[in-house]
Amino acid sequence: MKQSGGKIRIAAETLAASTSILGLILICAPAARAQTWSEVVLHSFDGKDGLQPMAGVIQDGDGNLYGTTELGGANSLGTVFRLTSSGKLTTLHSFCSEGGSACTDGVFPLAGVIQGSDGNFYGTTSEAGANGVGTVFKITPSGTLTTLYSFCSQADCTDGESPAAGLIEGSDGYFYSTTYAGGANENESDDYSGGTVFKIAPSGTLTTLYSFCSMLVPGTDVCLDGSEPEAGLTQGSDGNFYGTTYAGGANGFGTVFELTPSGTLTTLYSFCSEGGDACAEGAFPSGGVIQGSDGNFYGTTGHGGANDRGNWADGVGTVFKLTPSGTLTSLYSFCSQADCTDGQYPYGVIQGSDGNLYGTTLSGGANTYGGTVFEITPSGMLTTLYSFCATFPTTNFCLDGGGSQAALIQGSDGSLYGTTTTGGGRSIRKGRAYYQDGTVFELSPPPGYIKVVPTKLTLKAESNAQASAIITIENTGTGQVTVDISEPKHDPPFSEVGGGNSIAIGAGGSYQIMIAYSPTNSTTSKEKSDSITVKATNNDPKQKKPITVTLKGGK
Repeated sequence: MKQSGGKIRIAAETLAASTSILGLILICAPAARAQTWSEVVLHSFDGKDGLQPMAGVIQDGDGNLYGTTELGGANSLGTVFRLTSSGKLTTLHSFCSEGGSACTDGVFPLAGVIQGSDGNFYGTTSEAGANGVGTVFKITPSGTLTTLYSFCSQADCTDGESPAAGLIEGSDGYFYSTTYAGGANENESDDYSGGTVFKIAPSGTLTTLYSFCSMLVPGTDVCLDGSEPEAGLTQGSDGNFYGTTYAGGANGFGTVFELTPSGTLTTLYSFCSEGGDACAEGAFPSGGVIQGSDGNFYGTTGHGGANDRGNWADGVGTVFKLTPSGTLTSLYSFCSQADCTDGQYPYGVIQGSDGNLYGTTLSGGANTYGGTVFEITPSGMLTTLYSFCATFPTTNFCLDGGGSQAALIQGSDGSLYGTTTTGGGRSIRKGRAYYQDGTVFELSPPPGYIKVVPTKLTLKAESNAQASAIITIENTGTGQVTVDISEPKHDPPFSEVGGGNSIAIGAGGSYQIMIAYSPTNSTTSKEKSDSITVKATNNDPKQKKPITVTLKGGK
């Protein structure tokens, strides 16, 4: 079941809130309007080049995407891949290429890769390696893989085993993450260890910072400090590390924790502290947490919520906010809409350049099966941007992908990029869709169109006096556009107020700058002619080159 890098474009209707336009003068924002987000399948995996990507992708400075597949590849046990902006996929490494049947280079990467400050890529595998329970690896952009560490290298696997999460690079140059199992604290009642937090040097020296299950809830076998961390970490603005455990905590339904670089752990929140058995605020956190621009932490749970019909197991997840001091607010409970058209079982969020949060759900949505991409404001207003399996009603196949279990990224062009574990397909022949082994997709916001008024400006002023005028940049499209506004070359006599880079202009909105002309007795004729440029850095398909505004000065 297969597809090459051909593109499939599907449209989804959504409602987006209006954006306030900030500039030299405040322009009133238009009312909310219907907007169309477009999904493009950048690549459909075919098994040979990978199968079932469980993690998201990252983007390098050249616009290439890098990621992993859990299965597939030359040995059917997972891959690391690169996907160019033109849609060409290169398999950089197929796991189980070393050590014969022992697969000393690891197998089944559940997490993606990150690009280190040295330009190489780093990641984890959940199984195999020298001791059979996972690895940390480095891979060069050309595809040379080095196993930095094999877990269970210490007696009784006190260094951890089975990492399910990816790495982050700390401010000190070390890499940090978690292992799902292993550690120094075996739970004697079920012969199970609760997992670890570790750091590893680029050279491969590993240090276990914390072993979970260091204490039990009295009278139970529940790990009070949490257990089974499935997700990775984020380093907060205070230098500490923040993450989640899938299970454990005071109520047994997972935690959010803070860990100092020296290894002191504080449980900030234990899930299922509200709503009794219903776990109204969520249960079993899926994905880690991010720190928002407001300093609070945001994340998702895979179960529980306000719509769980009386038992956490029936709940389909939440989005939550947590203050640094540990006060939790449930922002949204999924399945709040009929037939769960808003999605079920979310997995993590990111914060976009507009300050809103974006994420995916595994199932639900308008097409029942495939899940969704959603946007949610920090105050909790959710908008479904796209429902996967849009082609299912007519073809019985999810050609656009389905079942995302990974966080998104926002690319340099403003689009969202992610993966689906199933679906995709180049063609349907005799009722069969080929290449249904997962996808890499791009979701683009509705386009905006920049118009600049005027494009020619003449200002007249006597020497040592000043004249000024306003230039208006209008967005006549239905999507947000980001622009860069250059400065005049000759300053003085020309100057601008309100320009700069990465200025967002919402759908139907405007932004204004002021141009001033202040000649002196020494101003030359050449300096009386100038220009500025307005360049849409993303989401304006009509703009092929920057718009130039010519400036003329006179008396």
